[in-house]
Amino acid sequence: MADTKYIFVTGGVVSSLGKGIISASLGKLLQARGYKVTIQKFDPYINIDPGTLNPYEHGECYVTVDGRETDLDLGHYERFLNAQTTRANNITTGRIYQTVIDKERRGDYLGKTVQVIPHITDEIKRNIKLLGTKNHFDFVITEIGGTVGDIESLPFIESVRQLKWELGKNCLCVHLTYVPYIAAAKEFKTKPTQHSVKQLQELGIQPDVLVLRTEKWLNHDIIRKVALFCNVAGGSVMQSVDVPTIYEVPLLLQKQEMDVRVLEKVGLEIGPTPEMKQWKDFLNRKTNAKETVKIGLIGKYVELQDAYKSIDESLLLAAIYNDRLLDLHLFHSEKINDNNAAELLSDMDGLVIAPGFGNRGIEGKFVAIKYARENDKPCLGICLGMQCMVIEFARNVLGFEEANSTEMARNTPYKVIDLMEEQKNITNMGGTMRLGAYECVLQKDSKAWQAYGKELIQERHRHRFEFNNEYRTQFEDAGMRFTGENPDTGLIEVAELPDLKWFVGVQYHPEYNSTVINPNPLFVSFVKAAIENK
Repeated sequence: MADTKYIFVTGGVVSSLGKGIISASLGKLLQARGYKVTIQKFDPYINIDPGTLNPYEHGECYVTVDGRETDLDLGHYERFLNAQTTRANNITTGRIYQTVIDKERRGDYLGKTVQVIPHITDEIKRNIKLLGTKNHFDFVITEIGGTVGDIESLPFIESVRQLKWELGKNCLCVHLTYVPYIAAAKEFKTKPTQHSVKQLQELGIQPDVLVLRTEKWLNHDIIRKVALFCNVAGGSVMQSVDVPTIYEVPLLLQKQEMDVRVLEKVGLEIGPTPEMKQWKDFLNRKTNAKETVKIGLIGKYVELQDAYKSIDESLLLAAIYNDRLLDLHLFHSEKINDNNAAELLSDMDGLVIAPGFGNRGIEGKFVAIKYARENDKPCLGICLGMQCMVIEFARNVLGFEEANSTEMARNTPYKVIDLMEEQKNITNMGGTMRLGAYECVLQKDSKAWQAYGKELIQERHRHRFEFNNEYRTQFEDAGMRFTGENPDTGLIEVAELPDLKWFVGVQYHPEYNSTVINPNPLFVSFVKAAIENK
C-alpha cells in the first residue's frame, strides 16, 4: 500500500469510555484483513511518562519492549494485535514540550518566537507521521487521551485538524461518545453526543465515524437522529454496547461493518470479511468453560481497578487456555497477618504476589508467601513479589531474621536484595531502573523451563533492585534454586523451590508479554498447577 492511512480516535461527554478498546478492536479488524497496523496513544499530561505516577493517579504503568514506561492502553494494543509496541507508541505533552524546548535552546528555530502553533503542533504531527513512515505501517491509529473540550487536549486536536487537511483521504476521525439512559424517563438521551460533536466541529474537525457507548442497544430511530444532527452517514454510526468481556468488542464492531466503513472512506478495496478463526476459537473456549480456578492476588493497590491490569488479563487468558473461568480474589497486603492468613488464603487454588515499590504492605506479602510455602500452594511472585520470596526464605529458612531489601531497610545486616552497583549514584527517578526486554537463560528441567519449553527467553523488566549474588550459595544449599539468569550480567531472573508443586518467583514482568493469541507460558503453567491443586 503506497500511503499510510491515519485514523484518530477522540472521546467526548465523559472519560473512561474505552477509546483504547475501540482503537485496539478497529486495529484488530484491519489487521485481520492483512494490513500492517499499529496504535499510539497521545496523553495530554505534562509528565514525560507515567513512570513516576503512582497507580492511584494513572492505574498500571505499562512497559514497552524498548524500555519506555507508558499508558496502560498500550497493554490493550499489544494483547489485541499480538504485536510489540515501542516508545514511539506513547507520547505525552511533557515529551512534546521537552523536545521543542530542547530545540529552542539549541537554536534550531533560528531566533523565531516559539509558539503552540506552529511549533508544538508541528512536533505532534511529526511524531504521528514518523511512526507510519519509519516503520511502513499501512494504518496508524492514534488515540487522543482525555475528552474533547479539555484545555490540555487542544494542541492535539488542532494537530488532528491540520492533518485532516494535509492528508486528505488518507486521514479520518472516529469519535466515541456516551449516550446515557435516564431511568426515570425510560429513554436514552442523545443531546450530550450532539454537543460533543458540535464542540469537535467548532475546533475544525468533522468526525467520519461515530461510536456510541451505551448499556443497551439503541433503536434505528435514535441512530438516524444522531446521524442527522452530527452530519455523519447513518451507516457510519456504530454502537459499543456492554459485553461480558472486552475481547468480544472486535466481533461486535465487525458485525456493524466498522472496518468496511473505514476502508470505504480511505478508498481501499473491501474484500471478503475475515473469518478471525483464532479469535473466535478463544472466545468459544471462554464460553464453553464451566469450571473455575480460584486465584488470590496479593498487593497494596487491589482496591484500584486498573492497578494490576496486565496481570489480571494475563491470568484471565491463562485460565481460558486451561479451559477454566478465572475467579480472581484480591487481598490487600496491609490486611494480611499471621493470625488471618489461613482463613483468607486457604480456599485459593493459587496465589500471585504482585509487583510494586516501597515498604507499605510488604510484611503482608511475606506472610502470604510463608503460608504458600509451608502449605505447598502454587505461588507466582512477580518482580517485588519474587524479591519478597527471597526475603521470606532468608528470614524463615536460613534464619536471617533481619534479612531485607535495601529498598525497605538501607542498613539491614542481610542485604539479600540490593541495588545494582552502577545504580547507586543515580538520583534521577527516570534513570534508575532496568527497563525493557532482557534475555534470560533457563536451567533445564526447572518449572520455568518446562513452561517456556526453551532455554533462552526474553522478558521485560521494571525494577531497581536485584538479588544479591553474594548469598547465592547459602540459598542453594538450603533448597532454593536459581533457575534463570541474565547471560550478560549473571543477575538472577528466576527463583524456585523445586520440592514444592509450583513455587516460582521471576524478577521480570511476564504480564507485559501475554496476548490473546499467545498467552504467556508462565501464567499458563501457573494456572495449570493451580487447577491441579484443587
